[in-house]
Amino acid sequence: VMENNTKTTKTIEISVAEYERFKNSEEELRQRVGLLEEALRLTKKKQFGSSSEKISPETKAQLIYLFDEAETVLAIEDIITEQEETKVAAHTRKKKTYLLQGKLPDNVEIEVIEHKLNEAERNCPECGAVMQEIGQEVRRELVIIPAKIKVLEHHIYSYACQNCKQNNIETPVIRAEKEAALISGGFATPEAVAYIITQKFIMESPLYRQEQEWKNQGVELSRQTMSNWMLKCVELYLEPLYERLHEKLLQRDVLHADETTLQVLKEFDKPASSKSYMWLYRTGSDAEHAIVLYNYQTGRGKEHPQEFLKGYKGYLQTDGYSVYHDLSQDITDVGCWAHLRRKFDEARVALPKGKSAAMSAVTNALGIFTKIYKIEKQLAKLSFAERYTKRLEQEKPLLDELFEWAKTLNAAPKSALGKALTYLENQKPYLMNYLKDGRLEIDNNKAERSIKPFVIGRKNFLFANTPRGAQGSAIIYSLVETAKENRLDPFKYLVYVLATAKKLDLSQKDNVDLLLPENAPAECSVNFKK
Repeated sequence: VMENNTKTTKTIEISVAEYERFKNSEEELRQRVGLLEEALRLTKKKQFGSSSEKISPETKAQLIYLFDEAETVLAIEDIITEQEETKVAAHTRKKKTYLLQGKLPDNVEIEVIEHKLNEAERNCPECGAVMQEIGQEVRRELVIIPAKIKVLEHHIYSYACQNCKQNNIETPVIRAEKEAALISGGFATPEAVAYIITQKFIMESPLYRQEQEWKNQGVELSRQTMSNWMLKCVELYLEPLYERLHEKLLQRDVLHADETTLQVLKEFDKPASSKSYMWLYRTGSDAEHAIVLYNYQTGRGKEHPQEFLKGYKGYLQTDGYSVYHDLSQDITDVGCWAHLRRKFDEARVALPKGKSAAMSAVTNALGIFTKIYKIEKQLAKLSFAERYTKRLEQEKPLLDELFEWAKTLNAAPKSALGKALTYLENQKPYLMNYLKDGRLEIDNNKAERSIKPFVIGRKNFLFANTPRGAQGSAIIYSLVETAKENRLDPFKYLVYVLATAKKLDLSQKDNVDLLLPENAPAECSVNFKK
């Protein structure tokens, strides 16, 4: 307070209760500011920083000791990529390679163009003798030929007996065999539908863009027509194959699951802006023939995986979402260490400079994750039985120590570090389940990689118009991703499926089995060589 241009101090007496209230209020505001600062740092990292969780060299340098152990947790390795060289007596000569070497399949067509001089041009400028060929230079160029469009015009001939006709005998008529159309009354072919599908579901080109591309080539093919073709083929041919793959999926012992959002505009009794979900289920690394299945549902509740996995008995690796924890007494939920590592990495990003104790805790946790993943990499080529034994010997002691160490830490529950520690504690039984069987993975990255194509495609098509379209997309994504997992060319595989299925009675399971990826002809393989 200013009185007569001099500073004076006035003392105000308050009760202890009021003082404590002000003190608590100040501490609460300080914590809220800290949480907001953490959220800002995380947002800046997600928007402008690298999406990789790979530990930077600066962080690696901090991971020198773990839990006061004497040995170094991680030796920082410099990866040096050396160019292939050939040593000769006088110097080292770099091996000459073609620009296209190793970038094209072995069975690509090569057209050889020879550039030679005629005999008159080969006269020696000194003596006039004809010069002889002593060598050649080879240069390769890449030629790209756009998609070729053609029309198949079927002429089905009929035959009648003229002798019977002349003798007033009932004239028999014989017709040449007519191959069934892919879609009755339509002009679609397996190749056309397969091309549209691969453009939309692999190249992420929405139908309105494809419509424009066709128009640029002089073809009037509307997006409505393309959409109807795909949905009709799903209904007639692809859905029976999807259901058979579903049956085979449930016969496995190890599965992975994940889910992501989807907007469907015309769902019954739901606003267009509401969220629906695309669920994903896939086989583990123990499966000889991989299966990847998408399943569209209106919600994210427990009843959806329960219905899809009805009758399944085995392990289900997930990301920690609570609905997976008690689907059935026959299903063992296996947690994901990558999700836990991600939370500690977010805590590292969120922490302000100067919080050495908290940063030390985070780097300790990241250090043990790095060490465990390094062990996992070493065990990857072992048999499942050997991997089970080695994990118990080498990884379980580290995990036990991690959980004991985490109990000694204190962090604000709503802070990034607090959330990571809470996740660690709550998910412990599921995180440790991967140690029960060598066929299990340490994380759910298989499912995340399989659902990523849909997430990328969603950025282009944004939403589905109807539930029928959403489920049709789920079935098509399933077959495309299953083909890729089995090293099949999705376009060639879909052509094979559609061309074969239209000749079969798909109510018979044996006929549907002919369409499975493992029964696809060799020319559908990406490694096929003529």
